[in-house]
Amino acid sequence: MNESIRKVQFQLEEQLPEVIEWRRYLHQHPELSFQEKRTSQFILNELKKLPLDIKENVGGYGIVATLRGKSVGPVVAFRADFDALPIQDLKDVAYKSKNDGISHACGHDGHSAALLGFAKVLSKFKEQLHGAIVFIFQPAEELPPGGAKFMIEEGALEGVDVIFGAHLDTSEPTGTISIGAGYQMAAVDRFKITLQGLGGHGARPHETKDAIVLGSKIISDLQQIVSRRIDPFSPAVVTVGIFQSGSAFNIIADSAVIEGTVRTMTNDVRTKIQEEIELIVSKAAEGAHATYDLEYINGYPALYNHPVESELVTQLASDLQVKTLQPVMGAEDFSYYLLERPGTYFRVGAHNEQESTQFSHHHPKFDFDEKALLNMQQMFLKIAAHYVLKEEEVHA
Repeated sequence: MNESIRKVQFQLEEQLPEVIEWRRYLHQHPELSFQEKRTSQFILNELKKLPLDIKENVGGYGIVATLRGKSVGPVVAFRADFDALPIQDLKDVAYKSKNDGISHACGHDGHSAALLGFAKVLSKFKEQLHGAIVFIFQPAEELPPGGAKFMIEEGALEGVDVIFGAHLDTSEPTGTISIGAGYQMAAVDRFKITLQGLGGHGARPHETKDAIVLGSKIISDLQQIVSRRIDPFSPAVVTVGIFQSGSAFNIIADSAVIEGTVRTMTNDVRTKIQEEIELIVSKAAEGAHATYDLEYINGYPALYNHPVESELVTQLASDLQVKTLQPVMGAEDFSYYLLERPGTYFRVGAHNEQESTQFSHHHPKFDFDEKALLNMQQMFLKIAAHYVLKEEEVHA
């Protein structure tokens, strides 16, 4: 290990209390997706103290800060998200959310604090960098179409060669890193079906076009897409979360609304399911002599971890317990970056023996072991060192 890396590691350890302080401030002042004005300003105020080239209001409240070394070389980017969720914070802690009905129940406050601290320490070693590091602070990860899409459209990846992202993970203990190549998170789509039939008296169904019966048939048929139209070896989910219709026990409803989500790993299956939904709805409505409107929204694409970069993270994490990342049908808009540049997305274990750190993400009592912030930073350091801190001894 060269002298520069040792010094960075030491300063990251020394800086941890400040990073925790930042994290707790952000935790107390959460803001929802696309509304993170104060959060962005807090991060920006700290970044402006550093020798960085800063672009603000990128794709909304996003920030792109670049640390340029003394010579030309690879450009490696790291991303942190900073939006919160519409969940009441039920923890009994001093840093509990002050914004009613909003909380950082997914760890984004930790992601931003860790990356901010990493930027602060790395800035002191600017002269030892052979290339550049880009720090991307992103809004609106939680709400499609997501902040990543808009940041990319406004140039967040210009000049970037490779990109990495990390997520705190309370399902795994502190000291672990979970990483895996290939498709790791699903594409997420949303559909809304509005049915229009003909209402009437419950005693005279023959004079009506029953929207509830039609909607029930559609929901039943939708559940057969995965079981009868998709290869069993191709992961897919079709879930109906909303079915609204009717106004009284003895009135046949004239309209109904069905809403749901589709989760897939490949574009072929994604397209196939959309086509099947359209076919099911159109044929069912035709058979019931009713009309319909189908709104189908493509959300985040599937997250694909590139093999070379995934293997790199696996090798660099040798001093931690490395686990194989298990694919899930959840979604993450970091996938947009990985469509544009090679890179990978990994998880950092973040629970300890205390029950308070073992709640799942999006739980009202979600919290994490703050020591995991240092593990995240040290992984970022190892990745950055591989690309831009060359193995040359630099003695102060």
